[in-house]
Amino acid sequence: MDGNSPAELSFATRLGLAWKCFWKTLGQPEFARQIARELSPAPATAAAPAPALPPERVHASGLLVLSLLQREGRLIDFLQEDVAAFSDADIGAAARVVHAGCKKVLADHFTIEPVLKEAEGASVTLPAGFDARRVRLTGNVTGQPPFRGTLKHHGWTATAVRLPDVSDALDPQVLAPAEVEL
Repeated sequence: MDGNSPAELSFATRLGLAWKCFWKTLGQPEFARQIARELSPAPATAAAPAPALPPERVHASGLLVLSLLQREGRLIDFLQEDVAAFSDADIGAAARVVHAGCKKVLADHFTIEPVLKEAEGASVTLPAGFDARRVRLTGNVTGQPPFRGTLKHHGWTATAVRLPDVSDALDPQVLAPAEVEL
């Protein structure tokens, strides 16, 4: 070995070199710039940030659910219709079709269960530490849990979701394409 490798330099040799570099760095600005460049960390090769997705792509799964409800239950058609001029019987008949189609979408793509298993109207007790994201308190809310009250709505939770991937080839803003008969 030739003794020139930095790993093979003795402590005394390295100390002398550091002393010389210290004085040379103070006295020679160009040398100081070279040392600074040598000692500075390599610039990070930051990956270019991903381009921001347009809102319709960010919310594509929500738009997909809406399009499924339209395709199977004609939900958008029903909600966009001015029903004031229709009889209750006509609205009821239309609601049956919408209900059946929308119920099919829920069954095909989601597993939905009640948040609380008790029947609506039942007396329930919420212990300390209950999940406030799953149960909303209404009425005269005072004090600390446990809370005792009447179940007004059992709530719903999705325990499984089976939505297809949204293809990039589709425009998620199109909830239902226009139909033209020839």
